[in-house]
Amino acid sequence: MGKLSLAAKVTHVPSMYLSELPGPHHGCRAAAIEGHRVIAQRCRELGVDTIVVADVHWLVNAGYHVNCNSRFGGIYTSNELPHFIRDMKYSYSGNPELGELIARTATEHGVFTRAHQIDSLELEYGTLVPMRYMNEDQHFKVVSIAAWCAWHQLDESRRFGAALHEAILKSDANVAFLASGSLSHRFNDNGSPESAIHSISREFYRQVDERVVELWKRGDFETFCKMLPEYAKLCEGEGGMHDTAMLLGLLGWDRYREPVEVVTDYFASSGTGQINAIFPLPR
Repeated sequence: MGKLSLAAKVTHVPSMYLSELPGPHHGCRAAAIEGHRVIAQRCRELGVDTIVVADVHWLVNAGYHVNCNSRFGGIYTSNELPHFIRDMKYSYSGNPELGELIARTATEHGVFTRAHQIDSLELEYGTLVPMRYMNEDQHFKVVSIAAWCAWHQLDESRRFGAALHEAILKSDANVAFLASGSLSHRFNDNGSPESAIHSISREFYRQVDERVVELWKRGDFETFCKMLPEYAKLCEGEGGMHDTAMLLGLLGWDRYREPVEVVTDYFASSGTGQINAIFPLPR
């Protein structure tokens, strides 16, 4: 019997990689990187063998999709921000059995899902950035789920999350689930000064983000789930915040009541709102 051992909402900002490099931004995302390493250590302590990532940088236009190849490897440059992430090497093992089971289970529950084992289907940086800091020694297997769901309803992603939980329990895996995406996600305007890498694009977004974090810390997901569709729209949530809908579907949606543990405090990055937070499993 499988096990869900950890669930979290995590940042994947490309300035984390930039933070490693010599130059004016060296060390600027040390807290975010350390947050990833804290989550990885929790996973190790809990015996996790597979990390499933809902990646809002994987855009899909129809259906739900799981990248569950047996092996991932390559050299990645972001076509979106090549001046932030360039020639980043990666190599990880996958978990095809779990990925196929996720797709079958979700489809059985009316959320049509395809699992893919295609060498040329590469990972996106919503998966690659967290894995760089959580999985440096390739300790964990990796499964990536498309979470930029362009023409889907958030309720579908809630149902997908519930089916994902069922699949995990039917599997042989000990799993951590990461919703990899931002809070508000309105980038700074083109031509903004380089220093804007550390600012929010609109004060309105900061205020709503901070209110959301307060709700999370209180475990008030009854309120948060009611506001999620408008929050995703009005604050331009990354990927429509389908990663967050999957996360809460996994945990019980508006019945979830656990106070969230903030691992990396809320911060602004290139106009967007970011956090690393562990969502304790329901008791």
